[in-house]
Amino acid sequence: MRFRNFVVTAGVLLAGLSVCHAAPGIERFRNAKVVVIEETLAPGESEALPEKLPSMVVYMTAGTIEVTPDQGKAQKDVVKEGQTVYQSAQAGMIKNAGTTPVHFTRVEFLTAGSPQTWGMKGLSPNYVMLLENRYARAYDIKIPAGTFEPQHTHHDRVVIALSGAELEHILPDGSKQPSTLKTGEVVWRLAATHTGHNMGTTNLWVIAVEPK
Repeated sequence: MRFRNFVVTAGVLLAGLSVCHAAPGIERFRNAKVVVIEETLAPGESEALPEKLPSMVVYMTAGTIEVTPDQGKAQKDVVKEGQTVYQSAQAGMIKNAGTTPVHFTRVEFLTAGSPQTWGMKGLSPNYVMLLENRYARAYDIKIPAGTFEPQHTHHDRVVIALSGAELEHILPDGSKQPSTLKTGEVVWRLAATHTGHNMGTTNLWVIAVEPK
């Protein structure tokens, strides 16, 4: 587990201001491509940005955040559940400027990426592209309960489940693999070609982030 910040129970006095820092995030996993950290900021809490690594942030709840680079002005944004944003490597702070906790997953990239553009190549046509840059492609997946999606191909990816479901993957040879996700689960899945089947009674909603 990685500890980026320290816990301050009653805030600390800094230049006459009370600053409350968040508890450390939970490192879900790391590999040669990414470090994935799940975090929650309570109202008023803040933490340092990962100044050495670019990242994509997937918000798992709605809220209001304020990002203040060391060399720039503070920018406040209202974010929605499932919203995915790119953050360049920079020193600064991110703060929960709202009145409710903000829960998010940060995917930090460990490689230089690639200028190659993937677009929708290989993906199911009902996916929604969220953003793509040299570091990753991110897209939104929704599969209603009891339905199938057409055969498609993924790269290695981080999968963030906003609404879980009972799933199976049907491979090109007809074999089946269990693929159930729980709401709030964050997992790493390898590249594959398959057909997705939501066998359960709940709709699936996930965000996938494929590092390049």
